[in-house]
Amino acid sequence: MATVADQLVRTLRDAGVERVYGIVGDSLNTIVDAIRKTDGIEWVHVRHEEAAAFAAASEAQVTGKLAVCAGSCGPGNLHLINGLYDAHRSGAPVLAIASHIPSVQIGTGFFQETHPTQLFTECSHFNELITEPEQMARLLPIAMRTALGKGGVSVLTIPGDVAQLKTSGAASLSVPLMTASPVVPPQDQVAELAELLNSDEKVMLFAGAGVRGAHAEVMALADRLAAPVGHSLGGKEWIQYDNPFDVGMSGLLGYGACYDAMHEADRVVLLGTDFPYANFLPQARTVQVDIDQARLGRRTPLDLAVHGDVKLTIDALLPLLRERADRSFLDRMLREHVRKLEKVVGAYTERIDKHRPIHPEFVAAVLDDVADQDTVFTVDTGMCNVWAARYLTPNGRRRVLGSFRHGSMANALPHAIGAQLAHPGRQVVSLSGDGGLGMLMGELLTVAAANIPVKVVLFNNSTLGMVKLEMLVDGLPSFGTDHPTVDYAAIAASCGIHATRVEDPATLRDALTKAFAHPGPALVDVVTDPNALSIPPHITGEMVRGFAIGATKTVLQGGVGRMIELARTNLRNIPRP
Repeated sequence: MATVADQLVRTLRDAGVERVYGIVGDSLNTIVDAIRKTDGIEWVHVRHEEAAAFAAASEAQVTGKLAVCAGSCGPGNLHLINGLYDAHRSGAPVLAIASHIPSVQIGTGFFQETHPTQLFTECSHFNELITEPEQMARLLPIAMRTALGKGGVSVLTIPGDVAQLKTSGAASLSVPLMTASPVVPPQDQVAELAELLNSDEKVMLFAGAGVRGAHAEVMALADRLAAPVGHSLGGKEWIQYDNPFDVGMSGLLGYGACYDAMHEADRVVLLGTDFPYANFLPQARTVQVDIDQARLGRRTPLDLAVHGDVKLTIDALLPLLRERADRSFLDRMLREHVRKLEKVVGAYTERIDKHRPIHPEFVAAVLDDVADQDTVFTVDTGMCNVWAARYLTPNGRRRVLGSFRHGSMANALPHAIGAQLAHPGRQVVSLSGDGGLGMLMGELLTVAAANIPVKVVLFNNSTLGMVKLEMLVDGLPSFGTDHPTVDYAAIAASCGIHATRVEDPATLRDALTKAFAHPGPALVDVVTDPNALSIPPHITGEMVRGFAIGATKTVLQGGVGRMIELARTNLRNIPRP
């Protein structure tokens, strides 16, 4: 007769779950022992449960399958919470096992007592406590299907004593996990959308992560409407490549003519995006297409909301649209895009191969060139997001993962762990800031002990660059952002990791090439310029005043890597009058 723990683990294994991330301990020990006894599923020991949740979130995002993490009672599962917030807001299907104190002690103020069903409510779609063995047969399938069906986190809280009990049910539950059906837009909404777009001359498309799988359709729509195409950070990897209509990215990390195109257009079409920065949106003349009704209209007033899959919506829409003969708006925005990129490209090209400390944009540009064409990049929150957004060249095969919606520090290395274990033969590169790496530095021990071959490229500027920029914008002198220099290469080497410290830009390419060729984990600690900050693509008078008051450091507009060549190519394709 199987225990509750056995039933849990075997069911997960039979449903395709290959690993569980966490730290062993007390109330969780029975479940971990069940993993030990079960072929086809492994326990991945991390150094902090927050990293376990990040790793599971990353695995779920690169595979599209359910991933699992676990934490022991009290502090153990409490440590999961930040990574679970990230997973939930990213729509990653993750099941969290929160083990609990002995069931008879719940409510008595017992040692390490918390109330997981309260704690995890805001970062989960499903969150329940198992108190009887018979509940597992009903609650586990619900939890698994909810995480996959709704896209996000499910939490099962299991007291340690309950996990040890025998169950009268099957040793493994049959849990068919279905592929979600596409959301077909109503015909009347598609017809109304076509009517609006046919009546507007200057249309602009703004794409988010929801355009995944619809690249060809978005290109066809842009061609039919002669529409410039901008994107959010989440949409970059899915829409920027092979895009002759590209005008860059909007938002705090943005670049190019995206903002201008959006605000000059007669009609803005939001495609699969929940872009949160309302001040970058025109707040008028907007229509939105999304598979999630809750996202429609929550960032900006809409003239029309269309509930549907982006690909299917465009397929239904194209036959109803008139061909645009006038492409002047598109051509003007493409020229403006090139002008803006050429204006800032010198910020990182002038004597960059000799500049010390090394300019971070130079690091990102060389990294982009050296990395494989199907690399999974994981990116720390902060200035690493900026360098990734401006320098990592998408091609339809590369992936870029980050805490783009939750905005947590320290996500890159644990995200890399999950991505690498899910794809052991694929190159995975973590773009880490020294602030983020320092926060969860213990995960260097994880990759070393398990020989997980992730490559860490560390932007080591001894400062919290994004926080410094925020202070400057607010007219404040930077305070509390700088910290003493740390030789992370020495720390990594002491853990048994191949490590190199780079202070001379002339040695950077060779260091990256050797690190990427190393069969195990590797870290390249690049000493970068703390004064290299990046300003947003649209500057308000209030921002300018803030810089004037607070700026004592050099603030650069920032380069754009290979995107300038793409923009110039698009411009050359504009027919001459």
